[in-house]
Amino acid sequence: MNYAEQVLSEVRRAIIGKDDMILKTFLTMLAGGHLLLEDKPGVGKTTLALAFSRALQLDYKRMQFTPDVMPTDVTGFTIYNKRTGAMEYQKGAILCNLFLADELNRASSRTQAALLEAMEEGQVTVDGETHPLPRPFMVIAAQNPYGSSGTQLLPDSQMDRFMVRLTMGYPAPENELELLRRKSEGNPLDFIQPVADQSILIAIQQKVAATYASDDIFKYIIRLTTATRNHPDLRQGASPRASVALASMARAVGWVQGRDYVIPSDVQFIFTDTVAHRLLLTRQAEQDQKTARDICTQILQKTPAPKIK
Repeated sequence: MNYAEQVLSEVRRAIIGKDDMILKTFLTMLAGGHLLLEDKPGVGKTTLALAFSRALQLDYKRMQFTPDVMPTDVTGFTIYNKRTGAMEYQKGAILCNLFLADELNRASSRTQAALLEAMEEGQVTVDGETHPLPRPFMVIAAQNPYGSSGTQLLPDSQMDRFMVRLTMGYPAPENELELLRRKSEGNPLDFIQPVADQSILIAIQQKVAATYASDDIFKYIIRLTTATRNHPDLRQGASPRASVALASMARAVGWVQGRDYVIPSDVQFIFTDTVAHRLLLTRQAEQDQKTARDICTQILQKTPAPKIK
């Protein structure tokens, strides 16, 4: 059993019946991206993040976002030390390996924006001084469905920085029954054993980044993202950042499958989860109750894939 299988097996001790969700979360981590979880409270988003932090021995921090959370709570701040006569940096919550931003869309736009530099560049700047974040680094942000009390839409620029958006959903009755059984025996998180560490995860991320993708695969990715830009039901298609993210995720899929190269099905497997949240529908499409995920499925069906030689 390789490291990927061991990590996934340990996380399944705490998250029951969501194997596809667990796999795609791990793929996002291997690709060096950030994950947006959009779902109702209480379905296991925090448990998912904690399970990965324990299986991989990552420094984990969670912040509950509310309207009164300040940007400095996230990034840190400088304070005058009377004893030394110098300004000293006090670390913010985001200086960790795995940062869970819970209910991100309840915070003010200014506080949400405090995540952008960290997510894009792996650093934070406070009072003109730049502080690098630990490696590896990943943000898992949870947001309540839009329209829930006290929520606001995340801006497009921030949505685009999440490599993948997933939804957990309620468990099936048989899985919820198994969850209750395990809870009666103790906290399932307490049974998770560490199977890797930060250095191993960084080494795997480097192997994933080195996974070969041919020009045919790149052209296929471009055809898919271009189709979103020209689709009549969309007023905003996928950005070049989406193409880069799709290539990174496809490499992660190929590596987990035991290959050192990417095939078209790797791209297809992760396309909708990587692209749909970046798309903006026209008013008419919204009135017709179309969804970005449906449009992505349609594009996949209509866009020819390259043949593997």
